[in-house]
Amino acid sequence: MLRALVMALMAHAALVAVLAIGVAWKRELPPATVEAELWSAIPQEAAPPPPPEEPESEPEPEPVPKLQPTPPPPVVKPLAPDAPSKADIALAKEKERRAEEEKQKELMAQQALARKAQEKRDQEKRELEKAAKYKQDKARAQREKELQEKEKLAKDKAARDAKEKAEKSKVADAAKQKAEKAAREEAKRADEFRQQQIARMTGLAGASGSGAPSSNGTAAKSSGPGANYSGRIQAAVKPNITFTDTIVGNPKTEIEVSLSASGEILSKRVIKRSGNKAWDDAAENAIDKTRKLPLDDGKVWSPMIIVISPQTLVGP
Repeated sequence: MLRALVMALMAHAALVAVLAIGVAWKRELPPATVEAELWSAIPQEAAPPPPPEEPESEPEPEPVPKLQPTPPPPVVKPLAPDAPSKADIALAKEKERRAEEEKQKELMAQQALARKAQEKRDQEKRELEKAAKYKQDKARAQREKELQEKEKLAKDKAARDAKEKAEKSKVADAAKQKAEKAAREEAKRADEFRQQQIARMTGLAGASGSGAPSSNGTAAKSSGPGANYSGRIQAAVKPNITFTDTIVGNPKTEIEVSLSASGEILSKRVIKRSGNKAWDDAAENAIDKTRKLPLDDGKVWSPMIIVISPQTLVGP
């Protein structure tokens, strides 16, 4: 578009120059030089002189007439060209006016085209700026939305984690309380069972027996497992204990077992836990693997409480 505009300007400039040269050529008059010389209208010769009187002597010869020089022909000067008429002057002015109007029109048209082109460029620039701003606003809104979603997800996750933690803590507390309650109940039952076992073994209260004078028992005679029986039980249970963790302290697990007449373990029940779940599981597994306990000289002590610990594997 710029190239076409420059070429149009050059063409109109050339046209105006040609018109100006043509008008100036017709208006300029060549310089004329006028000269005037005075001559007679028709050349005339002078009359001859009168004849002399004849002398008495011999006549003298007639004088030869003196010839006059022929004048040169008059110089004919070229006529000056006719001066331009009023019509030619008016026509030239009209042409100049029209040329000027055409020039003004062309200039105005070029200015209008340039103005439209500039307006178009400005409009395109505004549209580009508007599109860029819209794109930036949209990207910023998208980033803010994503950030809000991430924050919301983080808050929801934190809330869920806190809720799950609270629920787990609640469940753990409930399980702990339940375990403590069960342990207390088992300890209570074990204590009651001991009391019942002691009452059954001691017989009637106030009976005289064969014990030592310092004995506090009420049975007619002392009874219970032999001195070597606990060692035999230890030898039967110890090989079946499998525990690979590090033991801190001396945890003790008390397990009550019911035996058949042949010494087979019919049932077991943990009446007191050690506080170390891994050791309690190892103790129960050892009882399950043992399956049968040795007899005490043919006798069976059932039910019987077995205390399993790392230091004293079997206690009283």
